[in-house]
Amino acid sequence: MKIPISVLVVIHKSNGEVLLIERADKPNFWQSVTGSLDFLDEDLSVAATREVFEETGINIQSLPVNSLQNMQHQIEYEIYPQWRHRYAPGVSRNTEHWFSLLVPDSTRVQLAPREHVAYQWLPSAEAARKCFSPSNGEAILKLFSAR
Repeated sequence: MKIPISVLVVIHKSNGEVLLIERADKPNFWQSVTGSLDFLDEDLSVAATREVFEETGINIQSLPVNSLQNMQHQIEYEIYPQWRHRYAPGVSRNTEHWFSLLVPDSTRVQLAPREHVAYQWLPSAEAARKCFSPSNGEAILKLFSAR
């Protein structure tokens, strides 16, 4: 069963482009990297690092120190009904912690085909509009409004 605590990682370049990935199980559902903790006491930054690597092939340890930043923001949202079967019975809400990851312009993306089928780099405002999850769009806008 999945743990209802997750991370969302907005991956971006210095030029303001944001990486979005399309879910394999839901066509046209574009999002940033997301994923649940593997165990209750897993460190959030460790979970973010793991999910980024699993979903995009980007190895955060090979990037400059402090490329991954905890945005010090979390939200609680209702889990979409079609995904509740992944959680314990009765679990309907998830707490999501937001991170940002600045990557070099030359960063290569290698998707996990079972999870995602396409990716694109978009200007931040366009990426925020394209996300199927309103909170994902909010995370992108929050990141770029702080600049």
